Amino acid sequence: MKKLTKRLIEQFEKLYRPTFFPKLKYITVPVFTMVLLLVSPSCKKILDEEVISGVTEQYLNTKPGFESAVKASYSGLRIFFASGEMGMTLTEFGTDMYTHGADGDFKHYDLYDTKLNSRDAMVRDLWNNFYTTINTCNIVIDRAASVPGIDDATKNKSIGEARWLRAQYYFILVQTFGPIHLALKENSEITTEAKRSSVKEVYDAIVADLEFAIANLPVTQADYGRATKPAAENLLAKVLLTRAYIPEAAQPTDFARAAELGKNVINNYNFRLLDDFADIFKQGAGEVNAEVIWAVQYTTDKLNDGNGNRMHPYYVMQYDILPGMVRDLENGKCFKRLRPTNFALANFGDRTVDSRYNKSFKVAWISNNAANIPKDAAGKPKFAVGDTAIWLPGKNLAPEEVAKKPYLVILPKDYTETKYPSLIKFMDKTRSAVNDDVGSRDYLAYRLADTYLMVAEAYIGAGNLAEATTYINKVRERAAYPGKKALMDLTPDKLNIDTLLNERGRELSGELCRWFDLNRTGKLVERVKLYNDEGKKNIQPFHVLRPIPQDQIDRTTNNFGQNTGY
Repeated sequence: MKKLTKRLIEQFEKLYRPTFFPKLKYITVPVFTMVLLLVSPSCKKILDEEVISGVTEQYLNTKPGFESAVKASYSGLRIFFASGEMGMTLTEFGTDMYTHGADGDFKHYDLYDTKLNSRDAMVRDLWNNFYTTINTCNIVIDRAASVPGIDDATKNKSIGEARWLRAQYYFILVQTFGPIHLALKENSEITTEAKRSSVKEVYDAIVADLEFAIANLPVTQADYGRATKPAAENLLAKVLLTRAYIPEAAQPTDFARAAELGKNVINNYNFRLLDDFADIFKQGAGEVNAEVIWAVQYTTDKLNDGNGNRMHPYYVMQYDILPGMVRDLENGKCFKRLRPTNFALANFGDRTVDSRYNKSFKVAWISNNAANIPKDAAGKPKFAVGDTAIWLPGKNLAPEEVAKKPYLVILPKDYTETKYPSLIKFMDKTRSAVNDDVGSRDYLAYRLADTYLMVAEAYIGAGNLAEATTYINKVRERAAYPGKKALMDLTPDKLNIDTLLNERGRELSGELCRWFDLNRTGKLVERVKLYNDEGKKNIQPFHVLRPIPQDQIDRTTNNFGQNTGY
């Protein structure tokens, strides 16, 4: 059998550092090496090499090898969601909610300029990582029947996990690229041809995978982080909700079924909206809470989690060069990549009623550095360590009022690419050092507030605004400060798809779903032109799809095709 070159093996092993279940210490380096030796994506030129790992293909046909392949099937989601900037770049940049800050190599996803092309690293890595891991899923699905020593129920559960994962990978791919190659069987030999299946075919395959997963996955798993029946129902609700907007793929019942699936997740398991919005993002034991339907796990163990959760620095402004401040663990590493748009900040409305702005953004910074505290005319420090050093009031104040403050006041009119309110949902104070990239937070991929808003959106699509209002108001009421719930309630005449998107923007700010939300509802171009001062300059209708990676086109001997505009 053809083998990957040593260079490719080293590259993929780096990408797939072990640990989809780090807290349970599940996955080891040899497991991934074994899988990657067997499942490399199609290449035009692959060299014969000696086997680098002592693990052989036959290992997959054993009980422990099969279980290792199931666990390895989760790896692509960790790479996409939080172990780097891929998820943030592809889902938050270039929307109505987030634009670029001062630094970073991927501003073209916000600017929609000519650098957003088929040779871009983000689309390339997404494509290659996902297709590699899809083939791992296919191995599990295809080989399950022949693996000895595993009972049928366990095999079906394992296939259910693999099909749920395969559905998740294809769902992200089809939303990102449109028509894509649909591989539903293990790739056991080198192929140099591929074809783009229609969007309808891809969605039909995704739905079939999720129906199987729902029928065969347990309600809970002893190993936290593995796929469950409610996680599969939640994903199918999102898939059907998305498909319902696509004329060539939609089924007449998609909106109604999406609503029913979402309601089932809300009503028939042990999930609930937490009483306090801020509690959802409490680090440590609080990460496993009643609002989380499914999460991607990370850990503080560097040996088992070399990739870690790296979302923590990307939303943070450059506070560490400002008066009275130095970079520390409490305030975080400041990469100043993603900056909320003016619309995103204004969208939070009355912040004395809705608590989510104050619980999502850091607006005050406490001095931690005596060395650079400014002095008054008499040479006396204007404030002390432990006092306020920076304040972002969130509204413009009169100059005389600002002048009374001894510390730096940053008004909305003065926001820049380095100074702006910083999202705190992903801050990680448990890192071992100030400049350590590796964080341990779980990424909360599915949470119940999103499910409520999906149900509301499905009812809007179905024309039932009264029911939609019931579900959106549950989320809004939870966000209210004590005694102000009634002020948060909407009436059906105030509800439409834009109202729904505004609510998703408040509730799910920065949580790696916005580009998909806008694209699903057909609002991406419209709302970027309205609300993103950078993106509006260049965005075109063809930007609702990303470019097919040039790698894929080059290594395919037939004409694979490129998306319009690229």
